[in-house]
This record gives sequence, C-alpha cells and structure tokens, in this order.
Amino acid sequence: MSKRGRWAQHPELLLERSRNGVVRAADLECLEMSSRTIYTRCLPGGPWQRLLPGIILLHSNEPTTEQLVTAGLLHGGADTVVTGTEACVRHGLRRAAMPSDPGLHLLIPHERKVRSTGFVTMERTIRMPAPVLRHGVPLAPLIRATTDTARRLKHSEQVDALLIEAIQNGGCHPKALLRELDHGTQRGTAVPRRMLTGWVDIRSMAESRAKLLAQGLPSPPSHWNAAIYDSTGRYLGRPDALWEDIGLVWEIDSFEFHFRKADYARTIERNTRYAAAGLIVVQTLPSRLRDDPEGVLSDLNAAHGVATARPRPDIHLSTAA
Repeated sequence: MSKRGRWAQHPELLLERSRNGVVRAADLECLEMSSRTIYTRCLPGGPWQRLLPGIILLHSNEPTTEQLVTAGLLHGGADTVVTGTEACVRHGLRRAAMPSDPGLHLLIPHERKVRSTGFVTMERTIRMPAPVLRHGVPLAPLIRATTDTARRLKHSEQVDALLIEAIQNGGCHPKALLRELDHGTQRGTAVPRRMLTGWVDIRSMAESRAKLLAQGLPSPPSHWNAAIYDSTGRYLGRPDALWEDIGLVWEIDSFEFHFRKADYARTIERNTRYAAAGLIVVQTLPSRLRDDPEGVLSDLNAAHGVATARPRPDIHLSTAA
C-alpha cells in the first residue's frame, strides 16, 4: 500500500494552510503532498488550478478578484504592496473610471528578484511606500497608486479620466500628484505631468474642459473665476465664467462633483444670490462637457441671446488683486 501524507487523512489541513483558497505549493509539500500530486491535480479537468508559479488555487472555478490578489501577494513575498488600478478601487475610486483589464500591479523591494508573470506585473522599487491596510490587503497610498497607474496608460483619455477621478472623488491635490511624479521614475509621466500642471491653479478639472469648449463660442466669456458684487457691494459669487457686459454666468461645479451636502447647499445659496441680482445662470454637469459638448454650446448661445435682450444688471468686479 502506498503511503499518503497527512493531507489525505486530514483534508481540512489544506484549507487551514490556504488563504481565500490560495496556497503555496511549498506549504502543501509540508503536508507530505508530493510535487507530482500537486501539479497532477492542477491539470485540465483536475480539481485545482495553478494561478502563478508555485501558487495553487484549491478549486477549478474562475478565481475571484480576492483570490487573484492573494496569489499575487504570495508570489511577491513579504512586504509586497498592491498598487495600480486595484489599489485605486480599494481606496474608493470608481472601477468605471479605471482602464479595463489592467492586471495586478505589485511593488516589491528593489533587492528582491521576482519576475512579472501571468496576470501580475512586479515592479522593483527603491521607494517602497508605507502600506495602507484595507481588509488585510496592503495598498500603496492613493496618490502613489494613481501615479503608478497613470504612467502605464497609453491613451490621454484614460489618463484624464483617472486623474479627474482621483482628484474629485479621492481628494488628491494636483500638486501632490505632481510631487509624486517628480520623485518616482520618469517613464510614462509626460502626459499626466502636462495635465496636472495645467490643473494646479484652477478650481476644478471640469473647468479645463470648459475653457477649451468656450473657444468655440461666438462670444467667449470675458472673465474666469472673477469675484462679482451687486450694486450694494454684496458678494454674489465667483463663477467659473462670466460675460460681464450682459450679466451672464456659467457654473460647472454641480452636485456631480460635490458629494457633501454642505457643498451642494452652498451651490444653491450662491445661485439664489445670482438670481436675486438679475444674473442669468447656466449650470452644466461636468459629464456633459465630455459627452454633449454641442448641447452645452447650444445652451450657452441661447442664454447669451436672452441676456443680451434685457438690461444689464448692476454688478461689478472685485478690485482686489
């Protein structure tokens, strides 16, 4: 009779040695399972599957995201950190704003020799970040994860969507993202660097698109981000765009980008001040700048016509520098 290892008499040991059903082949061998038995069970039609070199999934179904992340961390070894799109999503960014099928991007200490393979990209770095734990998974901080993702993207539209998501929904400041790009590898940073440099001194990412779109208007705005006051000196607001000669303002800072109720309440109060002063307000969802630019231009041209046809409200600009 052939001798079988402890795993045969105590199959529960397999699950005890695994994490999310993922286990190192070396750990299975410690249960007196031969290498031949392990990999025979991973052949097509077998009960297990090999996810990465020396990393086994103890079932043959499609692996879950958690199982793939676990396999990647086991492959990388101690101190491995998840970065890239998976880290961004686990920090709370929307998966819809991430590039599709990016694989798993991991950071490992520079002295460790572990190769990229399968669905895993291993990046050796001398700048290992202090990990942020989310449900037991070590993640690169969001700023690092965002820049690690951005410099690997090939299309500017993907970079644009990612950076806007990180800034508007993740709370990353453009200056902080630029600093991270400055300190890391320079490969692939030209596009995100150009975008972030143009965004540092404006109030929202949507405004960059609005300024480009406004160039197609017969009468572009006279001012951007200018503080305006009524005839009594009462502060009305600082609209994204203003046509001073006709009292038309354009705002893009809608509830789509301001998720806190207090921000939304301030927007309503500001628009009420505009209306009381006789200003005409065009408010545009940020997504419409991308998805329906012709419709936005049509709205602005129509509002411009209405504003021109009535007396100009008594408003003035701030004289402060």
